Amino acid sequence: MQFSFERARTGFLVMVVMVVITGCSTGVSRIQTWEGAVENAEQVALLSAPGAVKVREVNGKPMAGFLIDDLGLDYELLPGENRVVFTYKTIWAKAERADDDESKVYIVETPRQTVTINAKPGETYQFDIEKPETRKEAETQARNFSVALLNSSGQTVATSSPWVASDSRQAIARAPVPEAQKADVPDDASSITTLEQLKSLWGDATEEEKREFLRWAFE
Repeated sequence: MQFSFERARTGFLVMVVMVVITGCSTGVSRIQTWEGAVENAEQVALLSAPGAVKVREVNGKPMAGFLIDDLGLDYELLPGENRVVFTYKTIWAKAERADDDESKVYIVETPRQTVTINAKPGETYQFDIEKPETRKEAETQARNFSVALLNSSGQTVATSSPWVASDSRQAIARAPVPEAQKADVPDDASSITTLEQLKSLWGDATEEEKREFLRWAFE
């Protein structure tokens, strides 16, 4: 039984790896943040979030969770005011030896932050985060966190602040979908399949990381 299970596991991993290799993509995934469709894709703006930033909701709409926790994503925004709720985390290896059932890393994550973006059509925005050098710096940063948002010209267009629950309730009331953009779409239209996540991760992996994954897959 053990032999059959290992063969099945290996066969499944081989198929996954081969599909990822043949169909990998080097770009990050794009997530739509509203219900409906846009006739002109050039009219949307993009919020580029690195893997360390987890976007929790946009205009009161929760963003889907993903199998790959540290996947960089681009979030499509409708022109106009968009309220984004997010957290930022860093991961630090433990110097001391950890027990088998104990995590081998420290995770430092900020409380929820909110930032309001007056999105311009075709513009791209990104977080201007100063990465801490030590875990102590990360913990200090998390307690007093605030980050600027930059446009494609490097200009600061907004600054984050601590999130409060009333922000989301107000955002829901202020973010209707224009009639021209309403359409019948599945509730999970913004979700990404596990395979798509694997493709994106494989495309961003280094050669050494790919070798380590293949070594693990065929153990």
